[in-house]
Amino acid sequence: MPIYEYRCPECSVFDLIRGMGEAPDSAPCPSCGKTSPRKMSAPHLSRAGSAQFRLIDDAKRSAHEPPVVTGLPGKGKNRPAYTANPLHQKLPRP
Repeated sequence: MPIYEYRCPECSVFDLIRGMGEAPDSAPCPSCGKTSPRKMSAPHLSRAGSAQFRLIDDAKRSAHEPPVVTGLPGKGKNRPAYTANPLHQKLPRP
């Protein structure tokens, strides 16, 4: 449901939740009861968190600016070529 804003001439701005296209051009103020015209405001299209926006932006950026790869993934200098866990020795080898 969309949220519509109304500006009371006496009090302040208040919100009403109405169906799409069902909002009247004016509504009574909940505090004083005066007729208040509907205010033109910016739409709130998304209320996603910043982590979600970063993920979306990174996905869009990677489509046009992919990162440059300089080596194989997982074969860095800081990672040993073997595992020290004795349970891993029991796993089947390819």
